Amino acid sequence: MELLCLERDTVIRARPDPNLLCNDRVLQSLLNIEERFIPQCSYFKCVQKDIQPFMRRMVATWMLEVCEEQKCEEEVFPLAMNYLDRFLAVFPTKKCYLQLLGAVCMFLASKLKETRPLTAEKLCIYTDNSIRPQELLDWELVVLGKLKWNLAAVTPNDFIEHIVRKLPLGGEGKRGGGVYCPWCADW
Repeated sequence: MELLCLERDTVIRARPDPNLLCNDRVLQSLLNIEERFIPQCSYFKCVQKDIQPFMRRMVATWMLEVCEEQKCEEEVFPLAMNYLDRFLAVFPTKKCYLQLLGAVCMFLASKLKETRPLTAEKLCIYTDNSIRPQELLDWELVVLGKLKWNLAAVTPNDFIEHIVRKLPLGGEGKRGGGVYCPWCADW
């Protein structure tokens, strides 16, 4: 006799708020705030002496693979990359610490966006145990300090719903010529 399990491992999400999604002031505010969370200079030229762009690309690829394998929420990777870039823009870092920094950034982003965040132990396994959990936790405080504990950054994902709503997809001839927004009950 075969037992069937009907439980699902799905994440229950809140519906988009039409008051936020359909208000153009929210999009404009996101655009204005976004500038606060973007490094102001090319940190490879003015801050980093040991880290090169190809190294950032390698750690970003590794971070993306970890996020995909762990089935992280879609917001985790861009937020972790935002933390990485902001940290590198203000603090000279040796290349031997770059993977540790990437792990810490994923750790912080998953704490902010996941219902079940990545653990320090699991992230250490993904580094082939080249770092220890305590080292990751120590660096977590360093990163938080350099980011001034400001973790609620605006990322490209924050714009998607707003932009898609404004695209002229299939609503030709309708009022506004755009896309029907079920949250706003408007075209």
